[in-house]
Amino acid sequence: MTFNEQLNEKVEYVTSAIYEFAPVAEDYLKDITEAMNYSFKAGGKRLRPLIMFETFKMFGGKSKDIHSFMAAIEMIHTYSLIHDDLPAMDNDDYRRGKLTNHKMFGENIAILAGDALLNYAFELMSDAVVNGDDVLNNARAMKVIANKAGIFGMIGGQTIDVKTEGTPIDEKTLMTIHNLKTAALIEASMMAGAIIAGASEEEIVKVEKIAQNIGLAFQIQDDILDVTSSSEVLGKPVLSDEKNNKTTYITLKGLEESKKAVKAYSDEGMSLIKELNKDSEFLEELFGYLIYREK
Repeated sequence: MTFNEQLNEKVEYVTSAIYEFAPVAEDYLKDITEAMNYSFKAGGKRLRPLIMFETFKMFGGKSKDIHSFMAAIEMIHTYSLIHDDLPAMDNDDYRRGKLTNHKMFGENIAILAGDALLNYAFELMSDAVVNGDDVLNNARAMKVIANKAGIFGMIGGQTIDVKTEGTPIDEKTLMTIHNLKTAALIEASMMAGAIIAGASEEEIVKVEKIAQNIGLAFQIQDDILDVTSSSEVLGKPVLSDEKNNKTTYITLKGLEESKKAVKAYSDEGMSLIKELNKDSEFLEELFGYLIYREK
């Protein structure tokens, strides 16, 4: 089976698993769950739940509790996209080739749909803590995800990003934004998968470093695609960073140096994953595919 065939099969499995947790409501609550599911089921690479699941398997995990955490991390990621697209943030009209949430349902419902997805993610994880196979490891995984998604992670990075928009920033500030805004959720995904599978503390620390390098490579590649690709290929507007006067790695270093940085971070991540001495072949191929993607 080729890598692409494996990837399609795995993404299909992950998508099916997380859709089991999609919220359903009728009558007065139908509007909010419809808006939540519009974005949650809008497709995409399913990168974070896939990485979580593959890391979990790499460490020999068996518990079905992982599915709750896979759904939760995708809901957290989805809520962040809904809010990112809002007029007060990036003001985008399209996401994954479809109208953004606020363009479909209005700003008020889009804000609430994002809030609801974040809250529902923690409902799912807390249920796994209370009723799951391993209370302690499930609780530890939830704590990591909470931290990486919060003020010391993704939200912190988004805050710095918003506050510095339209003003020149240095490389240290930019890399802080990338570390917190993008790498943090990839770190959360890998670390949670490892924790739920019963990985050692030393292994979890190494997994965090792997994910950080992969996350930075992924983000810089995203910046590259924003200036080299098209809206038709990406399924979202290009040149949005330029439109919003955002400093990127490319504006600081140029296109060629950015490509070199992608390779350097990727190589470091791949080197660290080999040090785990696990069956990491698919994860390595997945990281290479994602980092050097064209959309």
